[in-house]
Amino acid sequence: MKILKYLFITVCALFLMQSCIVSEKANIAYFSDSGNDFKGAKFTSINVPMFLAKPVIKKALREDGNDNEEVIRMIRKVSKIKVLTVENGDRAMLKDFAGYLNDNHYEDWATIKHDGENVNIRVKQKGETIKNMLITVNSDKELVFLDIKGSFTADDISKMIAAARDK
Repeated sequence: MKILKYLFITVCALFLMQSCIVSEKANIAYFSDSGNDFKGAKFTSINVPMFLAKPVIKKALREDGNDNEEVIRMIRKVSKIKVLTVENGDRAMLKDFAGYLNDNHYEDWATIKHDGENVNIRVKQKGETIKNMLITVNSDKELVFLDIKGSFTADDISKMIAAARDK
């Protein structure tokens, strides 16, 4: 009976962790469905399970001395996070991706330049609610795309940016 119990727990744990597997295939629609040949680009993608990510993010914020309840409240509104890194990506890829986002009703909200890196924040809204936020970090060596789904307001995002700026 004890062996059956451990076997059941192991199978359940593997089932819950399957979405956390790192893949070398793109997990963002433009890169996986476009049919483009991204020569020399190496993709690494992670689908982050929220039941694991939320407690870790909250703990990290508290350890950094950021007890800002507004930021923690915003984290509760996140329903899904995808991370995609691209090595050897080029400017043409970014330009095509920006066109794809414009065609799919993403609005460019902010572009921040810091230490040679460009951070671009784009959002997709339905009425006053932001359903999808895409953060792109472009450095000389790699591109990082963070696709965040949830239900946010413009005020939530402003508070998040203000909390990051206060650091």
